[in-house]
Amino acid sequence: MNISTRDFNLLYLFTVLYEEKNLTKSAERMHLSQPALSHKLNKLRTEFDDPLFVRTGRGIAPTPKADKLALDVCSLVKQLERFYTQSESEDLSTRTDSVHLYTTDFIQLFLLPRLLQRVSEVAPKVKIVAHTTGGTLPIKVLEQGGCDLAIAGFYQDIPRHLYRQEVAKFGFTVLYDQNYHSAMTSLSLEKFVQSEHVVTTLTGDLQGLVDNELGKIGKCRNVVLGAASFLALPHVISGTARLLTCLQPIADHFSAVCSGLAYTAPPIPVSDARIEQVWHARTHEDALRKWLRQEVRCILSEKSQSQSKSQN
Repeated sequence: MNISTRDFNLLYLFTVLYEEKNLTKSAERMHLSQPALSHKLNKLRTEFDDPLFVRTGRGIAPTPKADKLALDVCSLVKQLERFYTQSESEDLSTRTDSVHLYTTDFIQLFLLPRLLQRVSEVAPKVKIVAHTTGGTLPIKVLEQGGCDLAIAGFYQDIPRHLYRQEVAKFGFTVLYDQNYHSAMTSLSLEKFVQSEHVVTTLTGDLQGLVDNELGKIGKCRNVVLGAASFLALPHVISGTARLLTCLQPIADHFSAVCSGLAYTAPPIPVSDARIEQVWHARTHEDALRKWLRQEVRCILSEKSQSQSKSQN
């Protein structure tokens, strides 16, 4: 095959469409008009001989072939982005600095091992300091310089003077102990609401996304514990009949490392959690922090794409 005939820009288009699942957002992100995006999408479909993305009531959805291609294509594009970011930036190998991240224990678990490895390779004199974020965006700390990057999936009302970028999207699942619940291919709504539940709360509020959805159909669940940790609660339900509705990567991790834990889909639809990174204008053009944001996005988006592929 002669790759000189291929348009590699179409791979970037594929990645943006797969991440955004929305034509309007994709056009904005690529600085294209809607007609221009449609033209490129038609070329992309011709390139792969498949519709790839079809319209739904809430945006666009990938076809089975798009899901099959996604992990390889998106990973390739992220590697190219990383290459160009590094080639255009200053030499970070002699940079001495400390970068402060505010995020959750869940994000730290999946982000920090790979991020620290990348920092040791590219900017070995830079130190990373990870702080546990609260339930609200640390606006004052961002503005005062104590926070370089805040990463979470629950920040609301982000001021317009701050930069924001979606880096991953994770679905919800229900984690349970198989010794107290036989293996479930599906979980009935009746059993779900009758069970005891534990939840993560960083504000003390026990009412979450699941409870909001239950309230819409006149139902409620029995929450017996709220804890300020995403990673402690799988241990709390181990050896009990309690349920934990959590993000898919958490369920994947703990069902692998904790004997007896398994997971199943919630009995009601729950919107995916969109993980965003937020930063202040003062660090927007700093080469080190710009590179670091790119690394964060690459690591977490690859985790998100891996999850999407495993579910299809």
